[in-house]
Amino acid sequence: MSGNPLAAAEPWDLVADGYAESALAIMAPFSDRALELADLPADAHVIDVAAGPGTLSLPAAARVGRVQAVDFAEHMLERLRDAARAAGITNIDVRVGDGQALPFDDDSFDAGFSMFGLMFFPDRIKGFAELFRVLRPGGVAVVSSWAPVAESPLMRMMFGALAAGDPTVQEPQPNFLSLENPEVFATEMREAGFAGVSIQRHTTSVSYPDGDRLWEEMSRSSAPMMLMRRSIGEDAWTARSEAMRAYLAENYRPNTPLATTAFLGTGHKPLP
Repeated sequence: MSGNPLAAAEPWDLVADGYAESALAIMAPFSDRALELADLPADAHVIDVAAGPGTLSLPAAARVGRVQAVDFAEHMLERLRDAARAAGITNIDVRVGDGQALPFDDDSFDAGFSMFGLMFFPDRIKGFAELFRVLRPGGVAVVSSWAPVAESPLMRMMFGALAAGDPTVQEPQPNFLSLENPEVFATEMREAGFAGVSIQRHTTSVSYPDGDRLWEEMSRSSAPMMLMRRSIGEDAWTARSEAMRAYLAENYRPNTPLATTAFLGTGHKPLP
């Protein structure tokens, strides 16, 4: 098991509202690219593992026959249900579940996705194996994971702000045993049984009118920040947030694009 606090449901439930509203501009381009890579027919039945508030499930529903959205954070799924209802989308089924033990039969789906979810699993090997198991032969999987923080000006800005509030916070060093390493990414997909594995790099950029807006978006959608806030209490958070806001005001030039990069791993379940 992993000691990563982001492998638990609570921080994602706490940040669900802000994540759904503020993270879309960052996440949506990666979901769009994943759907392009999968190149699915209109009648496809797909599963979105660690679906969150529906960043991939919602656009997928417009392209395919049916979407099964699974997440362990109930509040995230409530946001997905609300968004689907508001948009008149009726072909998404929502279910609380564990991506390491999916509650579905073998060979159930034409495609499977996990956008920035499987990367946090305590047991990624089980996550890839389960995704492989529930795919029909010939089915495609697309999984995304962030590139190292050092390659992402957006992430570096966020961790700079965190360190301004708490000098013990350090920018994460590259973890070459994680999916940040494309070779590990490809190896874990192949060991799960996937064929034709390809790891592609994709970059998108976001910009904000000023440091205050960047702070608002970041603080509402960042699970690490929410965990910090919960652990130190509101009084200490107020002091730290002022320091973080001041850091962004000083270091972010208005309307400057901040890039972030991810890897998208694609593989197929071989035909018999």
